[in-house]
Amino acid sequence: MVFIDINRTVVDALNERRHYKVIIKSDKEEILDIKNVRAVYAGDIENVIDEIATAGIAAVSTGLEGLDSIFPVLAKGLIKRESINKKYPLDVIIAENMRNADVYFRSRLMSCLPAEYPFDKLVGLIETSIGKMVPIMNKKDLQQDILQVFVEPYNTLILNKKGFKNPIPAIKGLAPKENMKAWVDRKLFIHNLGHSAAAYVGYVHNPRFVYLYQALEVPEVFNSVHEAMQQAADILMARYPGEFTLKQLNEHIDDLLFRFQNRALGDTVFRVGCDLIRKLGPQDRLAGAIKAALEYNLPYQKILYALVCGCHFMAPDEDGNILVGDLELAQVYQKGIKVVLTEICGFDEKKDSPLFKLAVEFDRSLVNRE
Repeated sequence: MVFIDINRTVVDALNERRHYKVIIKSDKEEILDIKNVRAVYAGDIENVIDEIATAGIAAVSTGLEGLDSIFPVLAKGLIKRESINKKYPLDVIIAENMRNADVYFRSRLMSCLPAEYPFDKLVGLIETSIGKMVPIMNKKDLQQDILQVFVEPYNTLILNKKGFKNPIPAIKGLAPKENMKAWVDRKLFIHNLGHSAAAYVGYVHNPRFVYLYQALEVPEVFNSVHEAMQQAADILMARYPGEFTLKQLNEHIDDLLFRFQNRALGDTVFRVGCDLIRKLGPQDRLAGAIKAALEYNLPYQKILYALVCGCHFMAPDEDGNILVGDLELAQVYQKGIKVVLTEICGFDEKKDSPLFKLAVEFDRSLVNRE
C-alpha cells in the first residue's frame, strides 16, 4: 500500500518503518499493526505519476482544500497508465465528504485530460459514505508516535456499486450500494448533521466544553440533537421512498448518538464543529437538509436551531486558535443572522420568510442567553 502525502516527515517515517499503528478506541483498546506500506512525497511529481500509472486501485482523501492540487497530477498518471496498458482501468475511491463527488471529479479530471482520452472505459469514480470517526491527533500523541492513528471501532465503508470498472475488491467492511445518492444523503443529513448539531448546540450551552461527549451528557443538548436528527430522518424518507424504513433510520440515529459519546475516542467539539463556511453552506448538512424539508413541506425547526447555534460557534483548537474560516464566518454574522442565511446558506428571504423570522427568534434567544 502506497501513501502519497505532502508531509515529508510522515513520508520519511513510513518509508523507514514500513508499518504504522491504528489504535481502536472504545471500552477495550485494540491495536492494529498495518504492515507492507510505503510512501511517496507529493512533491516528487514523476514518482507520483508512476504510482498512479501502476496502481491496482486508488483512493483520494485530501479534504476539499487539497483537491484542486491533485487533479493535474492524477490526470498525468492516467495518461501514462493508458500508454502502458490501454485495457487496465483505474478505480478511484473518492473518500471525501461531498455530495456528487463523482460528477465533480469527472469534470475536473476531464478538463486536465486530452479530448480523445477514453475516460468512460479507463476511469471508475466511486463515491463513498464514510462513517468512521477519526479525531484530530493532539501534540502529545503525535510526539509519542507521528504515525499512530486513533479511530472508533465502526468499520463499514459504504460505496457506489455502479462506479467500479474493475471487479469490486473482496474486502471485509466494504458495503456496495445501488442507490448511492440515498446513502450519501443519509451520511450528510443524519451523521454529519447530528455531529455538527451536537458541537453547535453543545458550544452554546457551555463554550468551555472540549469533548463532544461532554456536550451530549447534557439532556437538553442530547434531546435537541436527537430531535434534529429525527427531522432529518423524515426528510430522507420523503426523498428516497422505499430505500429506508423509519425503524432503520431511528436505529441508525441511536447508534450514532452512542458512538458520538465515545469517551475513549476523545473527539473534540472543535474538530466536529469547525469549518463553518463549508458546514453551513447551501448544500451541506444543515442548510441542505432544511432546503429538502422545505421542498417536501416537512418540519425543520430543530435543524434550523442547530444552524443558528453554529453562527455563535467559536471553539478553539488545543492551542487556543480559531480556524481562519470560522473567524470569517463571525465577520459575516456581525452583519446579522439574515446575512448569514442569505450569503452563506443560500436562502432567499422573500421566498423563505417564515424561516428567516424563526431564525431571528432563535438568534435573539441565544444572544440574550449569552
